Amino acid sequence: MRNFMMTAALATGLGGTAFADGHANDVTLQLQWVTQSQFAGYYVALDEGFYEEEGLNVTILPGGPDIAPPQVLAGGGADVMLNWMPSALAAREKGLPVVNIAQPFKTSGLMLTCWKDTGITSVEDFKGKTIGVWFFGNEYPFLSWMSQEGISTDGGEDGVTVLKQGFNVDPLLQRQADCISTMTYNEYGQVLDAGVSPDELVTFKYEDQGVATLEDGIYALEENLEDPVFVDKMVRFVRASMKGWKWAEENPEAAAGIVLDYDETGAQTEAAQIRMMGEIAKLTAGSDGSLDPADYQRTVDTLLAGGSDPVISAEPEGAWTSVITDQALN
Repeated sequence: MRNFMMTAALATGLGGTAFADGHANDVTLQLQWVTQSQFAGYYVALDEGFYEEEGLNVTILPGGPDIAPPQVLAGGGADVMLNWMPSALAAREKGLPVVNIAQPFKTSGLMLTCWKDTGITSVEDFKGKTIGVWFFGNEYPFLSWMSQEGISTDGGEDGVTVLKQGFNVDPLLQRQADCISTMTYNEYGQVLDAGVSPDELVTFKYEDQGVATLEDGIYALEENLEDPVFVDKMVRFVRASMKGWKWAEENPEAAAGIVLDYDETGAQTEAAQIRMMGEIAKLTAGSDGSLDPADYQRTVDTLLAGGSDPVISAEPEGAWTSVITDQALN
């Protein structure tokens, strides 16, 4: 996909600021997934000129099923990436020194969506059932949750059979799984769009189960944060991005329209993106971009509580910093 770039106005009278080193103003952001309202704040900041006001040239790289943001970041293909914290902390423990520099999403949108006619009414009823789970780093919250519940993920009457789920809802619709992973803002709506009534479903939100972990944080490489020029660039990037998020929260339909303008695939529909933006606004509400230490600790504790197979084996050190948001928000 072609990258989208907003070039800062450098000439006098165009509202931009000239900098001696152009690279001090170039930012490449790697998204977790394809262009959609999940990332509206960044597209809004691009389209409304918020990055331009900060003197930044921002390129947004869409993701996809074959793109692993941590690998892109490690390879120098992006300055910052969006990632779920379980995936980021697992990558950090394996040797990739990623650091959370901002957290626009306050709450989790992850949940399991199950057929009600399977008799599932509680987590205990998962035993003996088949559950669709996303992998590529997205499996960590589920595996940690089952470990805390003492439910095996190796199948059998007392465990769950894990179906490696693609990024679609087919396993539920085709009855290959009793439950599948869904996001409040995306796949759940796809199930309803397929003609399923909410009355036919039962959902289990990770937030409600006390096992929610942080999603869609902004991450950079630790070594880059030792460079004052890079830090200054990130301060401006986070400030403009959060301005974009607040604008999107207040103008969901317009934000969805901006996202559609940047979707080169033509795969997204206006109705779906407006619906998604409405749900996304619930997840970013209450966040100014700074990471709440309590939310961080809850995530870490959840990931460590994996019994003999935890997602991470030790309390992380240096996995997040408030340096960027402290400056961006003041």
